Amino acid sequence: MVYYDDLDPHAYDTGVCVLHGDAFARLWSLCREKKLTVVGDAHTHPGSAFQSQSDRTNPMVARAGHIAIIVPDFARWPIRVGKLGVYEYVGDHTWHDRGGLAASRYFYRGFWA
Repeated sequence: MVYYDDLDPHAYDTGVCVLHGDAFARLWSLCREKKLTVVGDAHTHPGSAFQSQSDRTNPMVARAGHIAIIVPDFARWPIRVGKLGVYEYVGDHTWHDRGGLAASRYFYRGFWA
């Protein structure tokens, strides 16, 4: 797990998350070093886990298959899977909604064999 402000100390200076280009250079370098890839990102919203206009038009990773998870109520416990906003990026600023009732079927929750 990598936190946005670990990649860019000024990520939250405006009150919303804004990552500058050098943050992504740090992320890709870290991924190469650890032999990992980014498959998704998660952030919180107040209230419900809706996808804002900014979320839709500014994917953190604009690559088909990227998963954006929005956690409601600033991730206040308890976090219910069915309340998560789960969106799969398909390209050209288009997303498939995988949240709500579908989220519990979309995620594997258990032990890896």
